[in-house]
Amino acid sequence: MQRLFSTFPNGGPGAALLLLRLAAGGFLIVGEVFIPGLFAPAIHGAFVLLGCTLVLGLWTPVTATIAGVLEGLSALSSKGDPSTQFLMMVLTISLALLGPGAWSLDARVFGRKRIDI
Repeated sequence: MQRLFSTFPNGGPGAALLLLRLAAGGFLIVGEVFIPGLFAPAIHGAFVLLGCTLVLGLWTPVTATIAGVLEGLSALSSKGDPSTQFLMMVLTISLALLGPGAWSLDARVFGRKRIDI
């Protein structure tokens, strides 16, 4: 299972990953719901669910990859300016590759454990 995750950096890099997760997840929760488009309410619900899991840092590589693919599809199918969707696609794919960071549920559940003997 640890092959899915990179290391869980602490300190400055961990704080930066937390900010990236909050920004991406917050936009998925708020931005996609209130932006009118051609998507059904089920797709909006999927964006909200993916945003909540990104904010919490749960299954970050999987949820960020799914969010990136959905953002790419929404950018290709939108009639307006797709620059915001492409930016979110790049942000979520980079989160999938970088990992969740030390301040996430992934670090608590799947992180390295110290065993004292």
